[in-house]
Amino acid sequence: MQLRPIFLAATALSLAMPAQAQDSRLDALERRIAEQDRRIADLEALVTRQADLLQRTSAPAPVASPPAPAPVLAAPATANAAPDGLFRIPGLDVAGDMRVRQEWNFVDGRDRSRTAVRARVRASYAVSDHFSVGTQIATGDPDDPNSTDVTLGNFVDDFQMSLDQAWIRYANGGFTTYAGKFPQQFQRTDMLWDGDVSPQGVAAAYGANIGKARVDARGLWFVIDEASVARDSDMLGGQLALSAPLASDFKAGLTGSYYHYRLGSVTGADAGDFRGNLVSGGRYLSDFHLLEGIGTLGWAGLSPRWPLSFTADYVHNLGAAVSGDTAFNLELAAGRTAQPGDWRIAYNYSEVEVDSVLAAFSHDNIDLSTNYKLHGLGISHVPAPHLQLDLLWYHYRPLDPAYAGSLPPTDWLDRIRLAFMVSF
Repeated sequence: MQLRPIFLAATALSLAMPAQAQDSRLDALERRIAEQDRRIADLEALVTRQADLLQRTSAPAPVASPPAPAPVLAAPATANAAPDGLFRIPGLDVAGDMRVRQEWNFVDGRDRSRTAVRARVRASYAVSDHFSVGTQIATGDPDDPNSTDVTLGNFVDDFQMSLDQAWIRYANGGFTTYAGKFPQQFQRTDMLWDGDVSPQGVAAAYGANIGKARVDARGLWFVIDEASVARDSDMLGGQLALSAPLASDFKAGLTGSYYHYRLGSVTGADAGDFRGNLVSGGRYLSDFHLLEGIGTLGWAGLSPRWPLSFTADYVHNLGAAVSGDTAFNLELAAGRTAQPGDWRIAYNYSEVEVDSVLAAFSHDNIDLSTNYKLHGLGISHVPAPHLQLDLLWYHYRPLDPAYAGSLPPTDWLDRIRLAFMVSF
């Protein structure tokens, strides 16, 4: 009779232990299910946020209010950046512009007007802290190095597009070097270098501050025409620039350059590359060893929006075979084109003798690339961010009647241009 209570207690204990273990397993299972429910809820919330973000970034912009482009002289900005940087690629910078221009030419007996379009898209990518690569695609005739404009006409033929630049850049401190086909690295005016010319070869630049002054040294080896049998055509050029403040609102600059062209081969040249220069036997009559000096003065005391500037550019060709070996351009300007509401007015006067500059790379603003006397007047306005209007008037005539060609040797000619440009 004494063993029965002990037996009953042992039996109850044996039944209770599995029940406790089972409760522990159920608790653990319930905790795991609760954790899974929490994770599922988090995933569903994340999917909902991403779907909403994707819908907002991919929705088309309203026709009545397109995204505004960037100011012309402002640093290129990334277009249409997605919220929270969803579609941005670190190190990639994309920019571009489009210009529509109407032109009127007034010549006795053959007045002419035309509409021209230019479109450019450029991109650069920072591979590392020091190396970058870049490219630019542009409209225009790929055989014309100093123009990316396309004249509207030809029964709506499609525009020509070409790879205008492709380069590698190394930058470290004040030192920068380019290889490939890259943006112009020299300080310049249109008299010697058209703004659309992209040199090809190798360029290097170094800049440093010395007190309040700034010194820049630049060099360029420019591959012009490669030949399999004759000597290649190229150019070695160097430039030294010094700028310094003369007062708190007054600054000055002086730049000296030398360009030594060695034109051994001209097989890749066409009529547009010889334009304006004297030719003998299918080759340039003169050599082109150009010595250039540019002086600048700037005063900002009148108003931040109305700075005054004066620029003088002088070129002498030490290799000219004729007496027409000198060119100069003077420009006086007031204003700027940096922010909405800005205006700029500029007047320039030029005299460029027939073999003073290499016409293949000088400006194409008028019919004459050399041997001209020119008065130019320009008015620019920035009505809104990313927009610019330009009105230009060129009044010109041949400088030396002996080299006037088909143009009236003493008559003044006129060209007016009205341009509208959008940039991003």
